[in-house]
Amino acid sequence: MSLRYIGPEDVAGNLSWRMIADALEAGHRLPRARIGDQLLERDSEALLTRCAWIDGLGMGVKSASVMPGNEAAGLPTVQAAMLVFSDDTGTPEAVLDGTMVTDWKTAADSVLGARYLARPDSRKLVIIGAGTVAGTLARAYAELFPGLERIEIHNRSQKRAEDLCEQLRRDGLPVIRVDSLPAAVGDADIVAAATMARTPVLMGEWVSPGTHVDLVGGFTPEMREADDGLIAKARLFVDCRDTTLADVGDLAIPIAAGLIAPADVRADLYDLAAGEQGRTNDLEITLFKNGGGAHLDLMTARAIMAAAGGFL
Repeated sequence: MSLRYIGPEDVAGNLSWRMIADALEAGHRLPRARIGDQLLERDSEALLTRCAWIDGLGMGVKSASVMPGNEAAGLPTVQAAMLVFSDDTGTPEAVLDGTMVTDWKTAADSVLGARYLARPDSRKLVIIGAGTVAGTLARAYAELFPGLERIEIHNRSQKRAEDLCEQLRRDGLPVIRVDSLPAAVGDADIVAAATMARTPVLMGEWVSPGTHVDLVGGFTPEMREADDGLIAKARLFVDCRDTTLADVGDLAIPIAAGLIAPADVRADLYDLAAGEQGRTNDLEITLFKNGGGAHLDLMTARAIMAAAGGFL
């Protein structure tokens, strides 16, 4: 049997953010994943490989190349592929477009966290950033929180923010560009940050009681999007303790400084799926760190394979 390749065209019209979020939730009711990462580097170039094994779902390996020089040649700087193996026999089942898996996984991870932690009657979403992830977050939140009446986009480049707003408005989303971030955050119900910041872009003094904060952008120990004030006053949650506490600056830096302890992170998605309490009242600030992980890629890949059809 030949190995099947699955790209975006194979699932067009057959996937939704709710389907992927539901798949992630179901995956977190299975035994905790075994996960491992490897990073190979050559000057500014890199190959990152992340793997996971989940009893009941099988094995997955996603590898991504990072080649900054490709930009001059008009090629993508990041390219990825994911290989999925059978849990029963270890047989390779499919190769999936890695960027497709990442796009669906990242936003669905965030909205699953918000489903546990944000107020269901949330009306206003603020997104910091205007890249690809910001666009998928807007679409995912709009689907999972149909009561949203306003989505505001803030970015250092006003043109990029307006370009993204135009794209999202064509999809029927109630989106506007905002230039004053403190004012936008002050009356937001949900704030999602999707930046490459190494110094905080979201300050605790701006965030009002009852807000849910979703930190998506930081993925190294040096990167952070929230300041110490926000970390100190929020009720803290993560998608996976193993991929966040020591590996992303939003938590690793305040932990190293003694501002918080690892135990101050109340729960991860495994805990929440098992019934651990998330938001306790309408006035507390909840903060969810989306750190990713190969186990989330595998859960997402399985849902994509089901949508593509032909897999038992």
